[in-house]
Amino acid sequence: MGKRRLGVGRRLGDRAEQDRREGRGRRQEDVQFQKLIEVGLALSAETNHERLMESILVEAKGMCHADGGTLYLKTEEDDLSFAIMLNDTMKIAMGGTTGVEIPFPPLPLYDADSGEPNHHNVATHVALDGNSVNVTDAYETDDFDFSGAKKFDADTGYRSQSFLTVPLKNYGQDVIGVLQLINARDAKTGEVGAFDVDLQPIIEALASQAAVALDNQLLLDKQRKLLESFIQVIASAIDAKSPYTGGHCQRVPVIAEMLAAAACDSESGPFRDFALSEDEQYELYIASWLHDCGKVTTPEYVVDKATKLETIYDRIETVKTRLEVLKRDAEIAYLKAATEPGADAESLRAEFEARLAELDDHGAFLENANLGGEFMADEMIERVQEIAALSWRDASGQEQPFLSENEVDNLCIKRGTLNDEEREVINNHIVMTIEMLEQLPFPKTLVRVPEFAGGHHEKLDGTGYPQGLTGEQMSLPARMMAIADIFEALTAADRPYKKAKTLTESLRIMSFMVKDQHIDAELFRLFLEGGVYQRYAEAHLLPEQIDDVSIADYLG
Repeated sequence: MGKRRLGVGRRLGDRAEQDRREGRGRRQEDVQFQKLIEVGLALSAETNHERLMESILVEAKGMCHADGGTLYLKTEEDDLSFAIMLNDTMKIAMGGTTGVEIPFPPLPLYDADSGEPNHHNVATHVALDGNSVNVTDAYETDDFDFSGAKKFDADTGYRSQSFLTVPLKNYGQDVIGVLQLINARDAKTGEVGAFDVDLQPIIEALASQAAVALDNQLLLDKQRKLLESFIQVIASAIDAKSPYTGGHCQRVPVIAEMLAAAACDSESGPFRDFALSEDEQYELYIASWLHDCGKVTTPEYVVDKATKLETIYDRIETVKTRLEVLKRDAEIAYLKAATEPGADAESLRAEFEARLAELDDHGAFLENANLGGEFMADEMIERVQEIAALSWRDASGQEQPFLSENEVDNLCIKRGTLNDEEREVINNHIVMTIEMLEQLPFPKTLVRVPEFAGGHHEKLDGTGYPQGLTGEQMSLPARMMAIADIFEALTAADRPYKKAKTLTESLRIMSFMVKDQHIDAELFRLFLEGGVYQRYAEAHLLPEQIDDVSIADYLG
């Protein structure tokens, strides 16, 4: 009876021990699955391609206590490229966010000569076959060629023993990469052994989650590159539309990004708390490239108006022809008078030459006035009107004003080469920019692109266009865009109505704009003190434009 009770007790104890073991196993599985869920959520939330790849490898290493590992990505050339490599013992960290280039060439999936699939390498085999491979000891198997690992071991003293190689499959079950883990370590002793076959499904599940996240990120990256390429094509088309604004759409983003970076790096002053997330930086980048997209609707005759009298051709040539007619008439009058009895030939000759000199001076003045500039003095306008009061005879012998009303209006343009109507036409480009951008289905991260791009002609005092916004109504990125646009326009060497300005000339004009509350004073100070103007100048301005600048002269 006692023996029977003892046997029953032992069986009950064995069952209890079995239950405890199964309980621990279930708890361990629960922990693993919970970890898998957490990792999956983290991977799906990661938006940076490099960090995503790094997270995949780090989490896989951690789950099975691997000493090292490699993440390969399948290329369009049917290779496996090394994306990231980690090894704790060897203190190796390459690829990914490390900034350290991986020196190894891609692994070919097919033989270059025969075209046969490469099943010799375990990583390429898994990529081709689509199934995982668990190798207990690379030195005791002939299934795969581990000569590369063995050479590494010989050179470093390391021993590459166990390998778990898992395919990364996307939604369509296409292999997009391979995850390879090296040297599973015992969690307590650190001893290298085989990868636990019970953990393999967990790693495969992680690889599946990682592949979906990675595939989504690769797709987003491709879409982003497509968007950027499309935007740059539009910008290039706008710049190519006129030989006088070429490169403007490409240079403004450079300045805007430099200024934004300076604000983010500021550790004191008004921008010490300013920061832009990666999404916000990208939002500003896109807005910078698209800030003049509305110019696709601007007529070429306005964009390309290099001189005040230019239409289909430069009408200054017609004006010069009229001057030649006046010279001819003066010569005819002189010759007729000189042949009269008792004529004072010497006096007549002097009068004739004075008249020619006067007409030549009128011609030189009008040619200069036709070029345009930043400012036209009142006395120059008065002289244009005086010359306009002259008369000449056309081919039919009819007397005509020397300059038409339209020619006078254009020659008296005080700034640039555009009259009021033409300036309204070209100013309308910003209205079109806003309308075009507001029609695009931007994602949430790019929703402010129309506002950033559409604000670069606004002024802090509310006198800008198209909406007459005040400084309080303008976002900081929009105010950055305004400074970038102005500085590029002042220093550009391809504008029709002016020569390229030096740094001192450009900064002096911008300092006046600060005083007039046209641009942001604090941003302009950062533009100077942060050296943004200098870095841009060294990269994009002509050597003769880069003169000595004393920023104290413009800080006020």
